[in-house]
Amino acid sequence: MRLRLAFLLVALVLGCAPAAHAAGGRYSFDGGTRAEQAQVTAALDASSFDWGIVPGHVVVHIASNIVSSAAPNEIWLDARLLDAGRFSWGVVQHEYAHVVDFGVLTDAMRAQLAPLLGGTSWWGAAADHDRLDSERFADLLAYAYWPSEANIAGPARDAGSFRSALSSLLHMRTLQRVSAHTAARG
Repeated sequence: MRLRLAFLLVALVLGCAPAAHAAGGRYSFDGGTRAEQAQVTAALDASSFDWGIVPGHVVVHIASNIVSSAAPNEIWLDARLLDAGRFSWGVVQHEYAHVVDFGVLTDAMRAQLAPLLGGTSWWGAAADHDRLDSERFADLLAYAYWPSEANIAGPARDAGSFRSALSSLLHMRTLQRVSAHTAARG
């Protein structure tokens, strides 16, 4: 009886989980057609990066004639870009990488990544867009975890070094959180 109840509970939980939560993070859509929304999901699922590391829920806004951009837990994507299919995936990943930056990275982590990125500063004026470490971070995260010819963010020369550095920083952050949680409970 208990075994049946356990299987029923697992089936219920798996049956209720939205598809977008499976491999691509926790997000929902505001706008866009089913096909455009499917491109976002496919883009995030194509990457080997764990987008679920972003705390909270991300809203992906899709509309025509907007500039693709990101803010904490929000992304705006141009519907016409998504209509390009696979060639839009690098942009989707790039914008989600900004959400990773806003929600996961600390100033200390940014300082450790900056030498790998080689920009002039992390944040700055729009005129310096290509020289900003925040933009280079987003491009490198997108390409390092989806190294495809279709990815407009690449190719990246230091993708392996970046993956190692980012992985180490994220692992250290996880250990710090677990340690803080354990200390608070103890």
